[in-house]
Amino acid sequence: MKTTSEILEINKKQKEFYNHIRQNRMTRIWAKIRNGVLNRVRKNIGIHDQVYDLHKVWFGDLSDKKVLDLGCFSGNNLSFYLAEHSKSYLGIDLSDKAISHLKEKIKKYPNAEARAVDFLSDEFSEADFDLIYAYGVLHHFPNVDVLIERLNEKLSPNGAIISYDPLQTSTPIWILRTLYRPFQSDAAWEWPFTRRTYRKFAASFRVIERHGLLGKSKWIVLLNMLPLSQPFKNRTGRNWHQQDWKKSAISDKDMFRCMHLTMWMQKQSR
Repeated sequence: MKTTSEILEINKKQKEFYNHIRQNRMTRIWAKIRNGVLNRVRKNIGIHDQVYDLHKVWFGDLSDKKVLDLGCFSGNNLSFYLAEHSKSYLGIDLSDKAISHLKEKIKKYPNAEARAVDFLSDEFSEADFDLIYAYGVLHHFPNVDVLIERLNEKLSPNGAIISYDPLQTSTPIWILRTLYRPFQSDAAWEWPFTRRTYRKFAASFRVIERHGLLGKSKWIVLLNMLPLSQPFKNRTGRNWHQQDWKKSAISDKDMFRCMHLTMWMQKQSR
């Protein structure tokens, strides 16, 4: 397992990667699949909207909350909502180029700030956050124990984490990722959740609510290749997605069949 100092060194390389986006051919192909085909599927069957709407519900009343937007790059889909509505907002990312763009976008919000800093570094001394929003971020840490300890240090006594991350617990996805990994430009900081990763989070925080996505509904990618009407494909995909959404909330077996996982977790009292 990587130590904190080893992860800090890896994160220097990660910073350079995201400042310049230097991907090899295989990583570009994977990104095209992920950001092209899968994103279209998620939009067509309503996953995007349902997740963002749910996250807003989980945020609750932000007017008295100190918020950390962790690994937000130049702003994710809800960064500006958080910046506008929270008592205080801090967006952090490794990439100073991305943060410079975010600073421009949020300067109209008096209680909002953006900073290029490593979450694990001593330089980042802020604490007592009521909410840590981590969209597509928690799987970037190779040592989940180090991450969990740091999250607990940074949360207020009743603080919450809202996350969204990829899973590699579905057999076909595990096979694809295993074949792709030797060619992956960003392999050093891409660690999709395993069963063990999830169980560590579940043991360390109170999981208030969770939902898996792209379980049965991931097969809509294959259905889209058939000569069927688009309304039928979208209707089928939405039905499959809702099955994933409901079943994964209560069944580990159904959750681990999914490609993505979103969670609302709360710090446990000690």
